Amino acid sequence: MPRRPSIPDPPKTPNEFFGVELFNYRKLAGLGRVALGELLGYTEQWIGQIESGKYPPSEDFANDCDTFFETNGSFHRKWEWIKKVERLQIYLPGFAECLEREKEAVVIHAFELSAVSGILQTPEYAREQIEKDGSVLPEKVNEVVESRMARKEILTGEDPCHLVAVFDETVLRRQVGGPEVMRGQIEYLINAAERHNITIQIVPFSRGSYPGTMGSFEILGFEGEPDVVYAEGHLDGQLVQRADHVRGYSLRYDRIRALALPADETLKLLHEILESM
Repeated sequence: MPRRPSIPDPPKTPNEFFGVELFNYRKLAGLGRVALGELLGYTEQWIGQIESGKYPPSEDFANDCDTFFETNGSFHRKWEWIKKVERLQIYLPGFAECLEREKEAVVIHAFELSAVSGILQTPEYAREQIEKDGSVLPEKVNEVVESRMARKEILTGEDPCHLVAVFDETVLRRQVGGPEVMRGQIEYLINAAERHNITIQIVPFSRGSYPGTMGSFEILGFEGEPDVVYAEGHLDGQLVQRADHVRGYSLRYDRIRALALPADETLKLLHEILESM
């Protein structure tokens, strides 16, 4: 009885998917790796590494494949997918999903206990925080900083998301990156607080113990959809969607905000801190 042909395993990663597509198009064209490499200007080894999924393709290579195989941008779209997955993989588990939902939010209520919210950080502050955290590989730091800065896009435009950010006073007093970095960060918060869609409030030290000491979280509000909550720990984050839990976070946020300084007094405090630096 003849042996049944083995069925190759399906691709498990975007790199492998790109490689399988390249392999199939190469075979349909009746080309070996050497021949394809010569036609595109790449080595046989490079073609083999891409087809195996061992390494990701470059953008130039994806464009070259589209041109040669006349695939109308298909390879470039796969390259964009690979880059998107790479960006999401550098975050804590759970945060990637939060970022996707954040783009759809019409309002965000954030509480931060020990650091400025990522969406309001300057590049210098973000870099210092990311490097000192130690969970991001050194070669990925620039990418994470750029991604964090890109989050700000939802706060601009004709119909921006509204952000209400409540910070513990510790956030303003903690020296992240030294006086120059903190001065730039405080100046940024002052400018942000003057925009119509951003409200910043501070819970002062004088309040003592309060519900916010349990940790940071943010509530994402949508048009016609239930709110969700993102709460982050040391090793992972969690997107909370259960209605009663989201309601509990909302009630806690209201209690925290009730203890915070009004927006105008917060702005005054920000100016005082800046002047004292």
